[in-house]
Amino acid sequence: MISNLHYISQGETPEEHLRNIHRICLAGADWVQLRLKDETLKTVLDTARSAKEICDLFKVKLIINDYPEVAKEVDAHGIHLGKKDCCPWEARALLGTNKIIGGTANTLEDCEALCDKQVDYIGLGPFRFTTTKKDLSPVLGAEGYRKLLSSFHSGGKSIPVIAIGGITASDVSILVESGVHGLAISGGLTSLEDPEKLLKEIQYQFSGKKL
Repeated sequence: MISNLHYISQGETPEEHLRNIHRICLAGADWVQLRLKDETLKTVLDTARSAKEICDLFKVKLIINDYPEVAKEVDAHGIHLGKKDCCPWEARALLGTNKIIGGTANTLEDCEALCDKQVDYIGLGPFRFTTTKKDLSPVLGAEGYRKLLSSFHSGGKSIPVIAIGGITASDVSILVESGVHGLAISGGLTSLEDPEKLLKEIQYQFSGKKL
């Protein structure tokens, strides 16, 4: 089951990532993606082990961004692959059929290619400009999601599509209406004093509206 809300970890240091993961899990999240960039493999692995302990404590799915070998080592629930990361087929061969594999897309062609590679979900974006990601793809906006998803689903594709990129609490309703399965949020959740409120709102908005 692919969650309607993916929390993408954020922080200036690995330790801050872990503190934020703990805080968001405590608030009621059920899906966390550990996204560490510009760190050594050892640091990513050590942080992933700690993140797994936190997520296991709260019965939360842990997804590792970019490092299939780390996902395998810590027995994470799956992996998310960017457009420049390894091929989903390679990750599947390493992780096996029971792990979740997601991939990043920006166009209809990207989505169709990921379907052909049998990913379990697609992270489609960005919704708007965000400083979280370098080398940002063209911004889609709500209308971009509607048009792309209309074409995607008319082709008979039913794979869950998760909106990502600069999403805040005020965007939830319009993105639910666009037809996405869920949202991936980083800074828009980390920065809140009361993340539990937004988590509950997202659960409510998507209730009964899953694709």
